[in-house]
Amino acid sequence: MSTNTVSVPHREVLRSDANRAQDAVAAAGLSRPRPLGLGRHAPSTAASVHQPAVLRRHPHLVRFADAETDLDLLIDRAIAAIAEGEPTEDAILGHYVQIASLVRAVSFREGKLLEQAVERLAKANPNVLVLTQSLKLPLVKAAMEAVSGNDWTSLEGVKLDCEAPAKGSYTPDLIVVNRARHTAYILDLKRSLASYGDTSRLEELKVKMMAAAMVLPDWLYKTQKRLMVDAVEVAIVDGASRPSDHATGVWALSEIDDLLEIDGVAACMAELRRRFGERVQQLLEAEALKALGLDRLPMEVPATVTSEVTALTRSRINLNGPSWSFKEDRAARAWDDDADHDEPGSNDASDGACDDDEPAPVFVRVGFARRRSH
Repeated sequence: MSTNTVSVPHREVLRSDANRAQDAVAAAGLSRPRPLGLGRHAPSTAASVHQPAVLRRHPHLVRFADAETDLDLLIDRAIAAIAEGEPTEDAILGHYVQIASLVRAVSFREGKLLEQAVERLAKANPNVLVLTQSLKLPLVKAAMEAVSGNDWTSLEGVKLDCEAPAKGSYTPDLIVVNRARHTAYILDLKRSLASYGDTSRLEELKVKMMAAAMVLPDWLYKTQKRLMVDAVEVAIVDGASRPSDHATGVWALSEIDDLLEIDGVAACMAELRRRFGERVQQLLEAEALKALGLDRLPMEVPATVTSEVTALTRSRINLNGPSWSFKEDRAARAWDDDADHDEPGSNDASDGACDDDEPAPVFVRVGFARRRSH
């Protein structure tokens, strides 16, 4: 198959010279983190929004209320999937294994929830097509070698056959196609990039994404009904919205409006994560109470009674300061446990303490370990 050429801006984009010129013109009139225009077939701003153009960044708008029913349903399904897991027994975690299982499930389900929410919210832009199924992109050997052995800027204009010999594959979370721009975005959504900070996994992921970008135009044409693009951009989206680095392909979730060209998507995603977080915390709290056996306590017990019970069972031996002796601690516990004790300072109370026939306990000092002097 003959190789078509497209031009590539720095590191993350495969883009034609024609599109680059259009983007430069559009960028002069819009404040954006990267040069993107409105597209040749995009509807006019005045006809597609309900706010003054001066307040708008993109020609399309979505509010959480517009998709609230669908997004709440996605949250319900995610919570149900998290709760229905059956963990295997673990000798170390014991009866806390269910909590650990829930935490692991949350990490997986939140990623899926973000993908499904982006797909739903992208419908606000009729020019955007989101692909979610059967996205196994071949990692063509030539592409992997080119990305691994060359600077990304030196690969400008290279497009490879998706049916060429490959070693493995890469499955992105989403492929977003802007049909008005003839631009495709390979998106990998992460709930958080915190775990990638001190490892090489992030760089390995970028290599796979860039190699897949070199075959994506051919793959789209052959598998998606002759869908044609002349630009491919890759982005790793951080759900925790830490500071982004577009030069290395890392985007915060709070910036996703610019990828989809829809105002309000980031606000919707923030509200989605807030609601999902509340449901997850309720689930974890209920499971924690169950693991501690506190779910069997009578619900009508006042909070003051619970605090009194806790105070009665807490030792008064201070590990970090002047300690009570064992005898003093026992005397204080006896005072608390005696419901009919006399008022402090009365003679009867003093006599009761003196008449105690219990043997004197051995004094035990509790504190931090100290070096012995010889």
